[in-house]
Amino acid sequence: MVKGSVTIDLEDYHALLESAEKTEEVKGKFFTASKELQVFLSFLASRENLDKYVEEFNRQSKTSRIIFEGTSAKIELK
Repeated sequence: MVKGSVTIDLEDYHALLESAEKTEEVKGKFFTASKELQVFLSFLASRENLDKYVEEFNRQSKTSRIIFEGTSAKIELK
């Protein structure tokens, strides 16, 4: 690891801090949304046979997949 220093304008530093805060906020919202989707998928799984649709989604998705454990659904990153 190389140690050093960087000089940036105070305005840019505050913009960087604000950006980091917004990123954490967005991450939290995505996490909450994924949990809500898992609950919704679990609800659907207990009502309908979704296997062929889930298989097709998993085949086409490049970033995530849906896994059912009984009637509980989980969304995993690939």
